[in-house]
Amino acid sequence: MAGPLLYSHLGEKIVFKLATPSSEKDVVLSLGPSGQDISLESPEIFPTRGKIVKSAALIGCIKLKLNSYAIFAHRVEEFGVLAGHRIFKVVEHTILPLNKGGQRDKDEQQYLDLLEMQLSSATLFYSYTYDLTNSAQRNEKLDGSSWKTADTRFFWNHYVTHSLRTLAEKCPAAGDFIQPMIFGYAHFIETALNNVPITIGLVTRRSRFRAGTRYFRRGIDSDGNVANFNETEQFLLVKKPEGGNSEFFSFLQTRGSVPVYWGEINNLKYKPNLVLGENSSLDATAKHFDQQKSLYGENYLVNLVNQKGHELPVKNAYESAVNALNDPMIHYVYFDFHHECRKMKWYRVKLLIDHLQKMGLDPEDTFHKIVSPDGKTVDVVREQKSVVRTNCMDCLDRTNVVQSVLASWVLQHEFQIANVVPEGTLWELDLKLLAKFQNFWADNADAVSFSYSGTGALKTDFTRTGKRTRKGAFADFMNSVSRYYQNNLSDGPRQDSFDLFHGNFLPFENSFQSPFPDRRPLSIQIVPTVICAAITVIAATVFFPKGHFFSTKNLSFFFVSSAIVILSLRFIFRNGEQYVNWPKFNNLGFLTAVQTHNKERTFKGIRYVQSPKFSKPGELKRD
Repeated sequence: MAGPLLYSHLGEKIVFKLATPSSEKDVVLSLGPSGQDISLESPEIFPTRGKIVKSAALIGCIKLKLNSYAIFAHRVEEFGVLAGHRIFKVVEHTILPLNKGGQRDKDEQQYLDLLEMQLSSATLFYSYTYDLTNSAQRNEKLDGSSWKTADTRFFWNHYVTHSLRTLAEKCPAAGDFIQPMIFGYAHFIETALNNVPITIGLVTRRSRFRAGTRYFRRGIDSDGNVANFNETEQFLLVKKPEGGNSEFFSFLQTRGSVPVYWGEINNLKYKPNLVLGENSSLDATAKHFDQQKSLYGENYLVNLVNQKGHELPVKNAYESAVNALNDPMIHYVYFDFHHECRKMKWYRVKLLIDHLQKMGLDPEDTFHKIVSPDGKTVDVVREQKSVVRTNCMDCLDRTNVVQSVLASWVLQHEFQIANVVPEGTLWELDLKLLAKFQNFWADNADAVSFSYSGTGALKTDFTRTGKRTRKGAFADFMNSVSRYYQNNLSDGPRQDSFDLFHGNFLPFENSFQSPFPDRRPLSIQIVPTVICAAITVIAATVFFPKGHFFSTKNLSFFFVSSAIVILSLRFIFRNGEQYVNWPKFNNLGFLTAVQTHNKERTFKGIRYVQSPKFSKPGELKRD
């Protein structure tokens, strides 16, 4: 793994070296103006004078329309220690142009703004000595920690390290400058239970495949990748007294969108139009679960989607796909979250555990090993051979509540195995430890939710306190209002920022036509301006009337302007799709944009429909 860096400008190049050399023969990484001019140089070329800057890590390099840029983790904070490995979060970044004299047009600046948006909102975590992209169980089977063995699903800066990885294939020393990072959450706490020192922590890794925002990334793609897929790992390290061996546990859970072709077409309504791929999803669903079984073993699928109203078709499509697969390694359970937990009886989530145990889920099915005082593995006691995959509609709020309850249940058995608490005694009786546990699960919920929906999670009052409160319900209402605004009016650029950072859209290959201009008809574009003008007239009439407010002239201005506002708003909501801030770089996969015209063949605007290739008739069956 990489380490802290020093960098400096050397003529037309930027040169880097490790702040702490990893070998006797240190090397210098040189980046030229194009970003493709990358090489290793002798350490003697690194300047001893001038402006030398220290950086925590090199996130990567990216080429936009005209210029290339290096991205640094300028400042980081420590978020805990896992078995001697320090975990860091990037809290400040730097984007440095590789060509100081390079041109910059309006498009280039907009691409830079999107890159800045992505990096500013990203919660990036890493360790110099531990591979956070892999679970503890996967790491145990790897020969050391290296960028080569990183899990590419969770290697968030994978695309922006492309040139570095290409060089490292030829010159392995370049690998010292590659620092895999995860997008998600990581936190570790050192505390004690019954006078036994423990470390407890949580890591969530967000997949870079089908990454994006709430309404613009739903369901599955043809490769079996689902939206908002996250792997969450809970850690427990129980330290033994007098320098004895410690016991280490990790417990994996996953979450991800319902693995069928489905989407929601934003139209400014609170509930967007739901579109399903009918019977065309099974091949993609099969690919998804084939991968999940190869990675995690048996899959216990917990579906929390509502069985009434808007969400019912998604629930039915999921169940149809699972039934058609008829796979003995896939165990499906539906839990009616809102019905079972109505009237704020959220403790009833624990009823789900009874269902899972009857289906065969074992609370002791975790990764368990014995660790020496110097951190080396003495013996692997057990490997985790199954996983609980939880989803609701967004895989955010209900999902996190259920995952935290399952994690607490498993933690109880881990404490019993390690003889920290006697059988029959609940670890949750230690209120200080319980508060820490609840808080980092609630913080995890917020981190996952911010990345997908743009707001903190709902229902975190239960996660933090174990109780559902009216204050928490009001906070959920405010978050829901914020989600409505962001998902309709600001998530388009945010989706574009994901696609830009992951190389799903390459500005230098799309330089002939700018993607940024508003190509909607003028009749569509002008309506918000008309509303603003009318509201200005209303405000001026009310607060600064000429003469008496009730004069005929003032009342005429007031009522005419009010009518314009009402009619314009009615027009906007009738044509809601035209006023959603859609992504500009890529189509939405399952949904595709089509141009609409009137009878005179005049362009009326863009609307979104189900892509024809996802509408295959026929019965659900697997070849």
